[in-house]
Amino acid sequence: MNENYKYEIIIYWSEEDNAFIAEVPELPGCMADGATYAEAVANAETVIDEWIETAKELGREIPEPKGRLIFA
Repeated sequence: MNENYKYEIIIYWSEEDNAFIAEVPELPGCMADGATYAEAVANAETVIDEWIETAKELGREIPEPKGRLIFA
């Protein structure tokens, strides 16, 4: 397992998009979609890698994964 995948991924169905949406709340703007739940997760893993690679190239801080987040 890639260390990058320790970020929490929130997955939900979007009627509007007719797809599963996968959001990574700890990485601003990091989200993906897919026709299936598994596809959304796989696409999110790819986007996490790309988000981190871009942040490194730009010299931006990369948040440490916190694991399970609590939302009110």
